[in-house]
Amino acid sequence: MWSRTYKPHLRKHTDVAQGFSLAKLGRSSRVFGLLCKQVSHDSDMIPRFFGALHTKNSVLRNIFSFRQYIHSCKSKQNVRRFITENTEIVKGNSLTPEISLRLFTKKCRFWTEKPELWPFPEPFWAIYWPGGQALARYLLNNPHLSEGRRVLDLGCGCGASAIAAKLSGADHVVANDIDPIAAIATEMNCELNGLEPLPCVTENIIGSEPGNWDLILLGDMFYDQCLADSLHNWLWMCIKIHGTQILIGDPGRAQFESHDIKTMMHKQAEFELPDSVKDENYGLTSSTVWHYIPT
Repeated sequence: MWSRTYKPHLRKHTDVAQGFSLAKLGRSSRVFGLLCKQVSHDSDMIPRFFGALHTKNSVLRNIFSFRQYIHSCKSKQNVRRFITENTEIVKGNSLTPEISLRLFTKKCRFWTEKPELWPFPEPFWAIYWPGGQALARYLLNNPHLSEGRRVLDLGCGCGASAIAAKLSGADHVVANDIDPIAAIATEMNCELNGLEPLPCVTENIIGSEPGNWDLILLGDMFYDQCLADSLHNWLWMCIKIHGTQILIGDPGRAQFESHDIKTMMHKQAEFELPDSVKDENYGLTSSTVWHYIPT
């Protein structure tokens, strides 16, 4: 599943998303959320909905696959066990060797397993993306950016940026990801780094009333044009209403480089990626942290 022949299927940095898309999922979240609440109370509805969606909507199909699994196991502990059994604790081979994370490696079963056997949405949380690495490194190098502040890690994935903010002295950190499995993985990664689990929000908050955040972090979020447009508008509102500082980590994705938002970015730092990260990300050599200041 995660061999060199498969990984491009879901890589965020590809110009055309070939697999499961978080952006599509975000746009559908309110709809499938209501449906899944109903389905979760009626076991007979699960196969009917899943079968009906089999050829019509790949995004909802992935979500219903996840809901079906959760319905059958009913236990967050079972999900934690599944993550433990199918990931490896990695410390090193990244820009932040002081942070430990549960990730996919070549030693893991699903690196080469058939993708249809994976019971959840595509596991973006199991890869430490280069934009997130740069962002976490920058926070650890500059603890004053987080110290005593209210921080939101938007699209947290494995939770590395949220963890870096907390390790740097943030007063309150919330991790947000629309994939519930990412929230559980983030909780487990907090524990690996000696932290109490951070609160994780799984609602799609892009476009919602902005919260009173001092700092919002986004790593590897500009991989889809529609999502980039939504982020541009919502982040501007966060700044306008609350004066929020926005830091973005990106390794030079086409959707970011070509978007109007790039003209409002101020470069803060650039990091050369470790050789292993370069190899895994097909030619990307560095990752940059930007400060978003709309005019």
